[in-house]
Amino acid sequence: MTQLFKTRRSPSAELMGSQFQSWDAEKGEVTFTYDPPPSFASPRGAVQGGLIAGFLDEVMGAALLAHSHNAALPLNLDLNLTFVRMVPLDTITAVGRVIKAGRKIAFLEGELFDKDGKLLARATSTAIPTPPPGGMA
Repeated sequence: MTQLFKTRRSPSAELMGSQFQSWDAEKGEVTFTYDPPPSFASPRGAVQGGLIAGFLDEVMGAALLAHSHNAALPLNLDLNLTFVRMVPLDTITAVGRVIKAGRKIAFLEGELFDKDGKLLARATSTAIPTPPPGGMA
């Protein structure tokens, strides 16, 4: 499982600088770190909000992929995002988890933390599990 996240990365994962850290099958939880580039800065000097959504979307999708043994990626029906603190242009940690997944619907959750463990943002998603594009599994 861990090899998949190290060798099969989407262009968006590469752009965001994602780095796989761990998969906990018991918790249905995957952890990534990111090093946001300076180009992700908003006028305030922190990561722009839409890009924060990208970090959380990716880690929630990875959680479903791992949970399904590489059989499903989420097709989001909704994505709800709560910003708690500004996200610094520094190493951040994202944790994605599967709350519940069936054949037709999946409930996902993601959290973003700074290097001191403070919560920066949280997201939830309701999604349709779909087969990964060819060659991903």
